[in-house]
This record gives sequence, structure tokens and C-alpha cells, in this order.
Amino acid sequence: MSDPTAFILANTRLQLVPHAPEISLWLADEVTPIWRLTEEELGEMGLPPPFWAFAWAGGQGLARWLLDNPAEVAGKRVLDLAAGSGLVGIAAMQAGAVSALCADIDPFCAAAVALNAAVNGVTLGFTDADLLDAPPPEVEVICAGDVFYEQPMAGRVLAWLTAAAARGTRVLVGDPLRTYFPREGFDLLAEYAVPTTRELEDDAVKRTRVWTLASSG
Repeated sequence: MSDPTAFILANTRLQLVPHAPEISLWLADEVTPIWRLTEEELGEMGLPPPFWAFAWAGGQGLARWLLDNPAEVAGKRVLDLAAGSGLVGIAAMQAGAVSALCADIDPFCAAAVALNAAVNGVTLGFTDADLLDAPPPEVEVICAGDVFYEQPMAGRVLAWLTAAAARGTRVLVGDPLRTYFPREGFDLLAEYAVPTTRELEDDAVKRTRVWTLASSG
């Protein structure tokens, strides 16, 4: 990959996030073209979709909830797990978090997060380490949007988040009722009708919920 920042600027455009218009992101308009271009850029076929190039419903709902409930993160250290574009981390910083670390293994995400942080006037940390391979980090809040879309990742994520909640970390999850979302052990905080696109979802508006994981798991 020659220049991920240049790639993103050439193949996305700056857009307001529909359900959190306080935030602007560099986003693609269509899935297939940007997906093909990322495979060509990386010289590899069969890659996962470029999650960083879209504002997914779960992340939008979680970002909205943080912006409307800033006391949840104000003055706290936040982790945005599977951050993609960095949307939730940006919302956390706008809501007053002392720091937000975005974590994602996609090779484009570091550049996407940096670009999106800059345009929104916040500072975000970033790591490309697979945090699920180690104990949860020492933060007060872990946020995870749209992480229960496939197995076996859903199982790994749930075990990891449960371990974090068990030691007192506040775990917040945004999810539009994905197939592998495990409702047991979660307490509902909010529900939204989130505008999205038929490019990404089966409906132009997704019913999206924000949950917290009880400390008992």
C-alpha cells in the first residue's frame, strides 16, 4: 500500500454523519467500488468490506448516545474497539473524554482515523494490535459498535467484553440487532431509528440499540 491517506482522500468525500451531524467523516458512497479498490491497493482478493469507509448503524447509534450523555465519558479514558472510521472515538472526545484509543486491524484504519480526527478537531490514539488476544486495557469505558456481525468474532468479542465488565469497566455496545448479538447480560440504554443506506443494510433506516454489559456478564 503506497499512501493510504491519499487513497482515502481520492476515493471518499467528506460527509455529515446522518444520526450524529455534529461529526463529519471521509466516507464512500458505494460499497462495491471502494471494496474493489482496496483489494487492488493491497494486492489481495477476498478481503473483508472496508468498514472504515462507512458510518454503520451501530456506531451511529452509540455516537449519538455519547453525545447526548456526555457524563458517561467526560474526564475518562475510552477505548473504541473495532473503530473503523473512528466515529465513536470522535464522539467520545467531543463529549469530554480525556483520551480515546481507536483499535482496528484494518490496514487503512490508521489513516482514516487520523483524517477524521483532524477534520473534527480532536486527538485520537490508534493501535492496529488485535486487542482480543490480550486482557482488556486499563480504561474506564470500552465502546463497541457493530461487532456482532459474524461468528466466531462475536464469541471472542463477548468473552473479552465480559472480562472487562467483570473488573468494573463500563462496556457500551451499539448494535442494530445483528444476527449474533447476544442479548442476555445486556441492559438497554436507548433505541434509535438510524438513517443508513441500502448499499449497506437491508433497510434505509435501521432500528439500532445502545446497551451496557452488566458487570455479572
